[in-house]
Amino acid sequence: MSEEKQEEKTVETRPKKRRLLGLEPVETRHELDLPGRRLAYTARTGVLPLRDEFDELEAEVFFTSYELDGVMDKSLRPLTFLFNGGPGSSSIWLHMGAAGPYRVRMHDRGWMTQPPFALEPNEQTWLEFTDMVFVDPVGTGYSRAVKEDLDKKYWSFKGDIESVGEFIRLYLGRCGRWESPLYLAGESYGTTRAAGLAGHLVDRGIAFNGLVLISTALDIRPIDFVTGDDLPFQLFVPTYAATAWYHKRLEPALQALSLPELNARVMEWSEQEFGVALAQGDRLPAERKRELAEQLARFTGLDSGYVLGTDLRIRIDRFCKELLREERRSVGRLDSRFRGIEALAVTEYPEFDPAMNAILPPYVSVFNAYLRNRLGIQTDIPYEPISEKIGEKWEWEKGKLPTTGETLRGAMAKNPFMKVLVAQGYYDLATPYYATEYMITHMNVDPSLKANIRMRTYEAGHMFYLDTASLKAFRADTEAFYTDGGGEPVREGG
Repeated sequence: MSEEKQEEKTVETRPKKRRLLGLEPVETRHELDLPGRRLAYTARTGVLPLRDEFDELEAEVFFTSYELDGVMDKSLRPLTFLFNGGPGSSSIWLHMGAAGPYRVRMHDRGWMTQPPFALEPNEQTWLEFTDMVFVDPVGTGYSRAVKEDLDKKYWSFKGDIESVGEFIRLYLGRCGRWESPLYLAGESYGTTRAAGLAGHLVDRGIAFNGLVLISTALDIRPIDFVTGDDLPFQLFVPTYAATAWYHKRLEPALQALSLPELNARVMEWSEQEFGVALAQGDRLPAERKRELAEQLARFTGLDSGYVLGTDLRIRIDRFCKELLREERRSVGRLDSRFRGIEALAVTEYPEFDPAMNAILPPYVSVFNAYLRNRLGIQTDIPYEPISEKIGEKWEWEKGKLPTTGETLRGAMAKNPFMKVLVAQGYYDLATPYYATEYMITHMNVDPSLKANIRMRTYEAGHMFYLDTASLKAFRADTEAFYTDGGGEPVREGG
């Protein structure tokens, strides 16, 4: 082989490096005009490097931060790290929907507006009571590993916790915030990450004042439909009932109840009767099975024959298709208030999630314009709001689904001052509120620390902040969580 050909072969097999943002944080100053008040703040956006033990660059983590101006002592000012879930989602949703200084303009109930889409000041921004850092884990947003073969280091439960934890350590040092009260806010898989980080970092000297868990998935098993595990089939029923109530599919006596009243009744039945019956498997007598099918049909708005045909086990995707099948409509998984237009009534599953499809175009177009026009980010690198590749290649620790409820319990035991706000939506079919309650009540938290956990439920879906009334209530609950001190732990020892 000639030297020329050998050189060409070497070039062809050499691992390719990705094009990275490589951007030192860009700092801009802003004023936000809100009814009765004006907030002056500084925004910073850019990347922090993740390096190996030999100081070789392995990845960049993109972030956007907001700090209120005029604060003399930063050690008294709370700092919150926020991220969404997936795995594979950027922080665009919490950033532009819930907590940031601006949000995407949507219909008051959260529906998509007519394009072109617009930005508006967020009257419910958290900036009044905390500085914020929105974090995009590696592979999302503008965050990238240097080379493709490094992706697997970050696209795993363990790698994700370690890399986001390293980002937090770097940020505290570079921005001088080691002395600030620290909080984490995560949504969906971001709650799995937040609980994992609380345990991971407390053992490395970083303790948090509080966690805000939005649409919670501390443990994946209770929301993962698999053959032989009846727990999800039990825990999803109250959300099925809430969905049927919203779409007026229940009989008059149930339809006349308030949503909390209906929720209480269905949860009691699901726990005391339905769960016990499912545990009997094929030992359940046929007559009792028919009785349960009729009651489950009453609560879910489905036909009793259909329910019996599912063996009393209604999967989420089938429910989304079946409830409004006769109208050739489906309901959303992320938010079951949303209705999707179906091409055919005879298919088993919905064509798409109407809730996800309603928010993706507005958020992506508005956020890209916001980064360029207001925050000064000029790049042709695509911003990844959601990476399907990460979801396909994600690795759980030792192949097992995580159970970070135990991690959170341990973190609370080690840091008894840490508070937890758990926020859920009644119409969330991705992380149902009954499943969340199950997770929280099975953490085995010490009685002296139970007052540190608060739970709130809102009349919307997974991203309940899309609904402006729910957003307002959530913001009030969050501000109270930050400012009123929460439950004081019982101190052990002298």
